[in-house]
Amino acid sequence: MSCPGIIFADMEEKKVYRYIEEEQLFGPEDRILVALSGGADSVALLRMLCLSSYHCEAAHCNFHLRGEESDRDERFVRRLCKELQVPLHVAHFNTAEEAAVRHISIEMAARELRYAWFEEVRKECGAAVVAVAHHADDSVETFLLNLIRGTGINGLRGIRPKNGHIVRPLLCLSRGEIVAYLQRLGQPFLTDSTNLQDEYTRNKIRLNLLPMLEEINPSVKTGILQTARHLDDAACIYKKGIEEARRRVQMPEGIRIDVLLREAAPETVLYEILAPLGFNTAQVGDIFRSLTGQAGKVFSAQDWKVVKDRQFLLIQAASKAEPPQLQQETFDYTSAFVIPRDKDTACFDADKLAGPFSLRLWRRGDTFIPFGMKGRKKVSDYLTDRKFSLLQKERQWVLCCGEEIAWLVGERSDNRFRVDEKTRRVIVVRKVETNRTFDSAFRTEKSKE
Repeated sequence: MSCPGIIFADMEEKKVYRYIEEEQLFGPEDRILVALSGGADSVALLRMLCLSSYHCEAAHCNFHLRGEESDRDERFVRRLCKELQVPLHVAHFNTAEEAAVRHISIEMAARELRYAWFEEVRKECGAAVVAVAHHADDSVETFLLNLIRGTGINGLRGIRPKNGHIVRPLLCLSRGEIVAYLQRLGQPFLTDSTNLQDEYTRNKIRLNLLPMLEEINPSVKTGILQTARHLDDAACIYKKGIEEARRRVQMPEGIRIDVLLREAAPETVLYEILAPLGFNTAQVGDIFRSLTGQAGKVFSAQDWKVVKDRQFLLIQAASKAEPPQLQQETFDYTSAFVIPRDKDTACFDADKLAGPFSLRLWRRGDTFIPFGMKGRKKVSDYLTDRKFSLLQKERQWVLCCGEEIAWLVGERSDNRFRVDEKTRRVIVVRKVETNRTFDSAFRTEKSKE
């Protein structure tokens, strides 16, 4: 591939230029925001992009985690950007305090602060992308890190060249190539002292595990990168297969259990459906083992829950059931009055009601006399006869008059409060789809279960 208008002094520059075009990371007229730490990788990235005539600005984060060394880094990047005539944005973070407040690790806090700020600056300066300096060795380390922790096929694809507005133009170079490039330029760079400490997991992989693997196979990094590329292709096929399986097993009611169990890899399909909702591998395993058991088991993640019903795995947001909006009106009962017959409306003889209405979720042991019947029936049996799922049962509200149920809201009223030939006044209660609050005649009670 030719690079018209640009003469490269080094093969690394040409290699990166080609990689940018092959992966379509950004165009020649785009403005690039370069994440600049002062280390070899980010310094090389900025120098290469500037020498390739890209329009660059730089962004530097001072996390104040290494005392004077953090301030040294900031001074260095300021000098470098002044020398290259590159606009520089700098942010200061109290990272340790942020981590403590949010109860996350310092590394996670730094990462989240960094990327959130990069996106703000990208929008402010009109940059198309944020270029970060991950290289091929980082991709190898990520592969091994995910393998050690346990992962699916996506975790073994290495670092992706593009993720939204984040691009990684140096993935085509090794750490050795980057350092050699800077040495030929006579370009100084900084070394983060924590990268030389055998302290964090990634450093242990870099300083201990990889050298040991290279004793067994000197080309181990190349082999891992080739494997990651093969898995990248395999992941495309895998994703297509999962989407096809998802369409087969997911119904409006939930995941159809018998259809799921006929899939070639049912537990994997289940994992891919539930993992984005926050369910981990162990939880998905428990859910999968429940499929042939009794109905009624409930599994919860932070924002979602899964219920094993008879034929379906029911998936619902974990938020509490919202009470229905009800509206009450009173009418004189005359021959002209027409009793509504829809399920979202209930009519009561006002004189048969002994007290005010209250609204609550049904409870175990509740009974009522369904309209048109004489004997009592358990609410649980009524809902089962109506083939309600477990999640539908959880969301069933009842309108009570005193201690007695007057209406299974949206289902059936109680026969004791029916309108008959002796009725003089009718109370009509409607379930309405508006943002109105409860009428003053109603009060809401919390479920006591």
